[in-house]
Amino acid sequence: MGPRSRERRAGAVQSTNDSSALSKTSLAARGYVHDTFAALLVPGTARRAPLIHRGYYVRARAVWHCVRAFLKGTCAAPGAPRAQILSLGAGSDSLYFRLKTAGRLTRAAVWEVDFPDVAQRKAQRIRDTPELCALTGPFQSGDPGYTLCFESSDYRILGLDLRQLQRLDHALATAGLDAAAPTLLLAEAVLTYLEPDDAAALIAWAAQRFSNALFVVYEQMRPHALSQTLVFPPSETFPRIDPASPSGDFPASVVTGNSQGPDLKRYGHASVLLSPGLILSAGGFGEQEGRHCRVRKFHLLSRYCDFEWKGNQLCSWGTGAQWDGRLYHTMTRLSDTQVLVLGGRLSPVTPALGILQLLFCKSEGNNPEDLNVTVTNVGPEEDSTLSRWRHSTTEVSYENQRYLFVYGGRSVAEPVLSDWHFLHVGTMAWVRIPVEGEVPEGRHSHSACSCQGGALIAGGLGASEEPLSSVYFLKPISCGFIWESIVIQPPITPRYSHTAHVVSGKLLLVGGVWIHSSSVPGVTVIDLSTGLSFEYRIDTTCVPWPLMLHNHTSILLPEEQQLLLLGGGGNCFSFGTYFNPCTVTLDLSSLSARQ
Repeated sequence: MGPRSRERRAGAVQSTNDSSALSKTSLAARGYVHDTFAALLVPGTARRAPLIHRGYYVRARAVWHCVRAFLKGTCAAPGAPRAQILSLGAGSDSLYFRLKTAGRLTRAAVWEVDFPDVAQRKAQRIRDTPELCALTGPFQSGDPGYTLCFESSDYRILGLDLRQLQRLDHALATAGLDAAAPTLLLAEAVLTYLEPDDAAALIAWAAQRFSNALFVVYEQMRPHALSQTLVFPPSETFPRIDPASPSGDFPASVVTGNSQGPDLKRYGHASVLLSPGLILSAGGFGEQEGRHCRVRKFHLLSRYCDFEWKGNQLCSWGTGAQWDGRLYHTMTRLSDTQVLVLGGRLSPVTPALGILQLLFCKSEGNNPEDLNVTVTNVGPEEDSTLSRWRHSTTEVSYENQRYLFVYGGRSVAEPVLSDWHFLHVGTMAWVRIPVEGEVPEGRHSHSACSCQGGALIAGGLGASEEPLSSVYFLKPISCGFIWESIVIQPPITPRYSHTAHVVSGKLLLVGGVWIHSSSVPGVTVIDLSTGLSFEYRIDTTCVPWPLMLHNHTSILLPEEQQLLLLGGGGNCFSFGTYFNPCTVTLDLSSLSARQ
């Protein structure tokens, strides 16, 4: 990683402090924990989702338990040396003030280290807040540019880069940290933001520097699109299954034009290519009118130059049915002006029932901005067949008729579904068609795409909540269809929440979540004639970091040899909800050059 990339990454890491601090403020405001100081240390307020609150509650309880146990064990004996807490990457955390109020620092002190900008802002916040100054007692402030930003008898804040270990060691010694005293080192959601070598070096420094210490780490233990860490070696419990060495790169770039509005910041949506140069996205969870919610506006991405796109918002038109804000549904293009919506959910316990049809009426000037969308219910709302989400819908052919093959997913009652259904496009009726062969394991969050009149199903989450690596072909035969398992060599990394496309006899699996791998998901290419698999890395040098390729959609542009990646993101226990900020294109030209 070059200097500019390291600087950009450091800036992104620093920005997570404010979001994390707001999450802690929201946690305290909703009564999950008692912390009157969180709101004093960060400006502004935010209301996080219950999922974020639960993650932060576990985090807060775990860290508090470790800190309290350490102080109890080291400060109980008469004449014991003063205990020390060294919080690495402390940010705006209120640990010192909670310990001081609880009377647990009579024979202990706290040192905090974070980036200089973060440390200086926190020190200034304390100086400007009488309630906080009353707890610290008399203090001294460091000069601008000085490492020690704040100093009292039992509290010191230092502004340092944790990657600069020599400076860190010298500054802590100067600030009075005793390497021989009982010390608790705390790294709370910190190491995962460091490069693997830097994280390993920091841990090695701590092991050599302190003779009587505990190191408490609270991290995501498995790879995540936001970051990855190699600090924890592979074990029998969590084996490391790395994909084959990359066969090449697919360069990623930001789509030019006016396509980066907040209306496209969403995940759990669906997208279809209505016609060349016209892409519709609907539903999902995202940003709308300045807040996070289930998105009720449609998004239309239209190409107005050879390489430029423009995004517009559309609303339901007319007095009939309206878009209900569903997510994790499927959309299938029936024609340039007709799209079918199946399944999805309105909440974790409320499925979106019925079949919706979206009809598009173009203006006289044929301007995409003036497109009208009419939502119509075309199926019985009480039909329980579509009481599912995170499923797949694929167009297949049987006896020269068009059918939609609905497979898998999950429901309120079942965490994984293994059934399938055929919907006749012409009559909108469910039809029984014989299917032979060994039935695949039930799954959701898998990928599916049309191939030779049948459907290719890949990956997903199985009944045990473990990612799957299997690929099945629903192959057309004279009397219906037959399931065929595709043998792939080398075996692909298990994944879910990815997308897929068939290009020139090759199956492309794009992104997803990989639990048992240390690498960031890229694009897996499977030759359907030979079963050979190849891994391609996504070169993200020219796109905003991080690029979270799950819960996204992708549109294949075969003539341009490109893939458009729209939306994507998810929840992180550390700082809340993240949305990919812009549409990204992948250049697939190297794939054709390989043929």
